[in-house]
Amino acid sequence: MNISEIFGTNVFSTSVMKERLPKKAYAEVLDVMENGGQISMATADVVANAMKEWAVEKGATHYTHWFQPLTGSTAEKHDSFVTYPKEGKTVLQLSGKQLIMGEPDASSFPSGGLRATSYARGYTAWDTTSPVFVKESGCGAILCIPTVFISYTGEALDKKTPLLRSMEALSTQAMRLLKMFGNTTSKKVIAYVGPEQEYFLVDREKYLKRKDLVYAGRTLFGAPAPKGQELDDHYFGQIRERVGAYMKDLNIELWKLGIPATTQHNEVAPAQHELAPIYATANIAVDQNQLTMETMKRVATQHGLVCLLNEKPYAGVNGSGKHNNWSVGTDDGINLFEPGDDPLHNLQFLLVLSCVLAAVDDHADLLRESAADVGNDHRLGAQEAPPAIVSVFLGDQLDEVLHDIVNGIDVSTVSTEDLDTGVSTVPVLTKDSTDRNRTSPFAFTGNKFEFRMVGSSDSIASPNTALNAALAEAFCNAADVLEKAEDFESACREYIRASLTKHQRIVFNGDGYSEAWVEEAARRGLPNIKSMVDAIPVLVKDDVVAMYEKFHIFTRAELASRAEVQYETYAKHINIEANCMIHMASKAYIPAVVSYSGSLAGDVAALEAVGVDASTQRKLLDRVNALLKEASDALEDLETKLPQVNTMDSMGAMAHAFHDVILPCMAALREPIDKLELLVDQDVWPMYSYGDMLFEV
Repeated sequence: MNISEIFGTNVFSTSVMKERLPKKAYAEVLDVMENGGQISMATADVVANAMKEWAVEKGATHYTHWFQPLTGSTAEKHDSFVTYPKEGKTVLQLSGKQLIMGEPDASSFPSGGLRATSYARGYTAWDTTSPVFVKESGCGAILCIPTVFISYTGEALDKKTPLLRSMEALSTQAMRLLKMFGNTTSKKVIAYVGPEQEYFLVDREKYLKRKDLVYAGRTLFGAPAPKGQELDDHYFGQIRERVGAYMKDLNIELWKLGIPATTQHNEVAPAQHELAPIYATANIAVDQNQLTMETMKRVATQHGLVCLLNEKPYAGVNGSGKHNNWSVGTDDGINLFEPGDDPLHNLQFLLVLSCVLAAVDDHADLLRESAADVGNDHRLGAQEAPPAIVSVFLGDQLDEVLHDIVNGIDVSTVSTEDLDTGVSTVPVLTKDSTDRNRTSPFAFTGNKFEFRMVGSSDSIASPNTALNAALAEAFCNAADVLEKAEDFESACREYIRASLTKHQRIVFNGDGYSEAWVEEAARRGLPNIKSMVDAIPVLVKDDVVAMYEKFHIFTRAELASRAEVQYETYAKHINIEANCMIHMASKAYIPAVVSYSGSLAGDVAALEAVGVDASTQRKLLDRVNALLKEASDALEDLETKLPQVNTMDSMGAMAHAFHDVILPCMAALREPIDKLELLVDQDVWPMYSYGDMLFEV
């Protein structure tokens, strides 16, 4: 297999366009892609026809406007290329109008009150900056056109539109600063993202027997296996044959879609793995990550597996995240997060760094909210992932720089070290300027920041929209001051010192898992938002609304709608989980335990009837019956309270009640049943165990 021969074969890339389009049409499209603007309808017709011809050659029969509604996944409506037959012959067509705009039914997608259900019209519009591609699935080959999705009245109903707006805002404000540093060559600034994707694999046959995995994406019951991740033997361990075959086919499918998947390895938990791509511009990275998740699931099915993207599919072992590696650079290759060999005297980098710290400090609560989803509540702060407190890890070298600037200490150089292994045949290594801190939610890793709070199933659009917007605001604040300065360099140094002094509280290089940090963060005044329902109100805070409206990323109405959608999403997810627990407990677990208890009681009676000591069996019977009653009582409590919560009028109140009332009921039901799993004969137990699912893939 030659990677270069298959890479991007299903992508209508700029190189394909150059081959298939007339020079004038190609130049017009390229100009719009790079500089914005509108493609003429005449050119759109030419491009659409070329796309259709290319797709048909690859076996495509349909096209779709591929978009990302507020469901967190993607959406597509397939239309065939077939038009009305002429002289009995089929004519295939894709017009410029069909390429540029579509009209899917908007009534059934979440809108958070922006639209009444009775109003159905919505529009999709081609995002020229993201390449068109052909997706191969059970439906055949489909030409997919990445688009935004807006309502009839112009509000964003998707994840992509605000992201694109935030990228433009970031570019505009960053260019103001770069011009003051004498940059005359860069035309725009671009946000880049490389999302590392963690996931679990489970045998499909076992998955189908676990209704909690089928309906909720995670196990709602399950006792720990005798072995978990204690030995750290799975992390970076040898990849099993079945998993390796899956990874091989997954890579091929991703490469065909132009997704530069590079890294693959076993993660910490058994049956957990990771895939990481090379950087792409933020909007393309979002599209590619959605495609990656879709492809992971599809290829897993072909191997008799199921890919689990829930943040916490198994209790007691690590959950899955999506490390969002974020950087900002110019169109001519300047990375604004690159400190260089002498960061202490790299004024541009220091200003950018001060702006990043200001952005994270001013909007720590918004960044926490951007990573909030139902599954992530079980992961964040669970001694395996970043805590729910947002802080920035800089590493020793930059922390030293920050300390010296804040305290007015004049240090001419920053120390660097070599690392000698003591082995003569191994070269002496130059140490990086920072170590890595896996407990930090926002860590500087050399020339990028790694936002580690994002959940594995989540779209990366929201966190990157928030990051771009917060940094745009910080850049704008700096530019507003420095553009008025008579002595730019002096004013810039003073601005950096004042900003670092104000925002140094957000920097923490220690153990984010420790209780001491929770207490220290409280003393510093940093927010500690522990759940999704507590994070949602941040979206409509005045400072958040003001920032988003200032840069035309969201309106207040759009933010309020997203808060409502998130409340509704939380309530519906927990409702599904609670109902699933009721079904599993009442139809499987409790009947199995009742049967086992009856059999055990018969054994006790039979032994005692012949005068044999049955104290051990009776002790087991008493333990089983006590836990059975506890489970039955907990089930009754959940069945009573669930309808009460579901009748609440306010979606916000309902979401909070699911968190405060229903989740404790679910935990109370799970506890005795998990204990019973360790007591009841495994031949009687109705579900596959954690050991069956985690160690037999």
